[in-house]
Formats: sequence, structure tokens, C-alpha cells
Amino acid sequence: MTTTERFDGVTVATRASVYFDGKCVSHGITLADGTKKSVGVILPATLTFNTGAAEVMECVAGFCEYKLAGSDEWRRSNAGEKFDVPANSSFEIRVTEPYHYICHFG
Repeated sequence: MTTTERFDGVTVATRASVYFDGKCVSHGITLADGTKKSVGVILPATLTFNTGAAEVMECVAGFCEYKLAGSDEWRRSNAGEKFDVPANSSFEIRVTEPYHYICHFG
């Protein structure tokens, strides 16, 4: 798999969204066609995220283990890999080194 390396022609929210006492920091971006994404870093932790819209989590650097709502199985996602999270759901994520990601919404 290949990792998204850059987005051209985007609007970037300069104020970061900071979650979980600074363990997750992201910036929202809007592409020229109106598509919204976020790019960020999760520092070592185990966190639970709730979703409104469906999400695709793309690993840019590092790796994570994740567990989708309703599952007992932890799966690994490495750089260049993605995983899908359903709308109106949740997932747990655990990282042991900085995990750089792009969240693709909807």
C-alpha cells in the first residue's frame, strides 16, 4: 500500500484539536472539492474514539493496534495501511510510539 504524502490546494485549520490531555492532536483540512479530513498524531496511550460519520484511518508513520466496537480482537495497522470504522460507532486504539494518521471522513 502507499501512504498519502501530501494534499495540494487545501484549507488548513490553524488551531489544533487537542484530545485526551494532549495525547491526540489533529488539524482539520478541507480539500478544494469540500471534502473534510483531519491529520494528526496520537502519542503513546490507549484511547477510545466515538464516530458520527464513517471514518477511514490511514497510518502515515508508526503503527497502532485497534479494536472496533463489538469486537474482542485487536488488529495492527502499519504505515501505508488503513482501517475502516463504521458511522455511529467507536474504536479503541493503542500506540506505543507516535502514530501519524489521516482521518478520512464519510
